[in-house]
Amino acid sequence: MSRADTEPSLLDDAARAGWLYYVGGMTQDQIASELGISRQRAQRLVSRAMAEGLIQVRLNHPIGASMDLAARLKQRFGLSICRVVPGLGPGADPAAGIAGAAAAELERILRSAAPLTIGFGTGRALRALVEALEPLAAPQHRLVSLIGNIAPDGSASFFDVVMRLADRVMAPHYPMLVPVVSPTAAERAGFHALAPVQRVLELARAADVVFVGVGQMSEDAPLQMDGFVSAAELREMQAAGAAGEIAGWVFDSEGRYLDFGINTRTGGVRVEPDLSRPAIGIAAGASKVPGIHAALKSRIINGLVTDAPTAEALLSRP
Repeated sequence: MSRADTEPSLLDDAARAGWLYYVGGMTQDQIASELGISRQRAQRLVSRAMAEGLIQVRLNHPIGASMDLAARLKQRFGLSICRVVPGLGPGADPAAGIAGAAAAELERILRSAAPLTIGFGTGRALRALVEALEPLAAPQHRLVSLIGNIAPDGSASFFDVVMRLADRVMAPHYPMLVPVVSPTAAERAGFHALAPVQRVLELARAADVVFVGVGQMSEDAPLQMDGFVSAAELREMQAAGAAGEIAGWVFDSEGRYLDFGINTRTGGVRVEPDLSRPAIGIAAGASKVPGIHAALKSRIINGLVTDAPTAEALLSRP
């Protein structure tokens, strides 16, 4: 799927601006800040929304329903950032559907003149984000991995994103050169004792912005499918209430990290609840709803890019 198929169109941008102005009650200056554009462009987009007949009594465009869902999620979970896009329909890959919106959010941050350290998890959704990203030069920023990038067979993890992303944005990058999951806690400690690894760990813990995927802990858990945990380990964590994982760290339905199993051997740093900086989850799909919901409740993530069916499922949960 090309970027043109996934990124917001000009009418999408006009619909967003129109919704924020006529329904959200924002000023054009506020719209410009919210969308990361100039005030003049915000004004033109609001005018276009009217000219195209998108604005009547309600927003006559699918993005309007998505923006309403985003507003409800933002209010319910106290999110700093929330983007919801229309679903692609049955059988489509949800990661592909949200890739354009996720890429646009990252591009907004990368255009910041102030140097930032940006931390990244891994997974299919983040890889789709990178593939949807427009190449741009952002050498003022540092990109750091939150998770190890060595698979059980010694190869580089297929879904690691930092090196691929660095090629697109020409920014210095810091991969986490440790196993995703070490065989023993002692081996993990040995890797973490290495001076170069300690430097990357320090950068990751101090990241100004974090982008992460959310993995499910059902029978199709990425950790098992990608060979990082055995079926027996998965069942043990499921019995303890495992609901999801972020950057290889497993948590229960309340968003509490488990204190056993692979969490004693995971190679990277975990995203702590209630961070004061943006921690943005990039995730969609029915199987991921329990994990996303738990991460939102505990505020492991305080931002979200998802699709409308996932947003509706999240809002329907008690």
